[in-house]
Amino acid sequence: MILVIMGVSGSGKSTVGSFLSKKLGWPLHEGDDYHSKENVEKMASGVPLTDQDRTPWLLCLHDIIQREMCAGTNAILTCSALKKLYRQLLLFGSRALNPSSASHQPDSVGGVLFAFLQGSYELIHTRMVARKGHFMLASLLQSQFDMLEPPSESENALTVDIQKSVPEIAAEIERALSTQQ
Repeated sequence: MILVIMGVSGSGKSTVGSFLSKKLGWPLHEGDDYHSKENVEKMASGVPLTDQDRTPWLLCLHDIIQREMCAGTNAILTCSALKKLYRQLLLFGSRALNPSSASHQPDSVGGVLFAFLQGSYELIHTRMVARKGHFMLASLLQSQFDMLEPPSESENALTVDIQKSVPEIAAEIERALSTQQ
C-alpha cells in the first residue's frame, strides 16, 4: 500500500506523515526533499511554481511510488498533489501527459490511497506564519488554494479535516488503510 498524504503547504503533510511512519513502521518519502534547487529558490523568493516547474518533480515522485510498489512494500509519500493532473502524474507518470492515453486512464490505481488534509485558508496561513525554517513562504498559500482541485472519491481519496489532532487524523487514515488492504 502506498499512502500519499496531500494538501496545500502548511496543511500538516510532514507532521502526519512522520507520525504515521513511526506508528506503522512504513518508510516516509518527503516530497519536498525531491524539489529541484531551482524550484526551492523560486518558492523561497515568493514565486509560485508552474505546471512546467512541477512536472519533473512529480515524475520523480512517480518513480518512487513505482519502486515501492514493485518491491511490494508499504510506504508513505507527502506531496501537495494540488490538481487532478498532478495526481495522475503520480500514478501514471509521463503517460498522464499524453492526451490519447490520458483519456483512457482510470482515476485511481489499486494500492494507492490519497489522504487529503483539508483546512481553511485562515488556519493554514496562521500555521505557516508560525513555522520556521521552511522555504515555502506564507505569501504563496493563496496561489495553492487558487489551483487546488480537491480529489474525488473516484480517485481513491479520503478527505480529513486538519482541525483534528494529529493522532485523530492518523487514526482516520489508518481506518481507511485497513479497508484497502
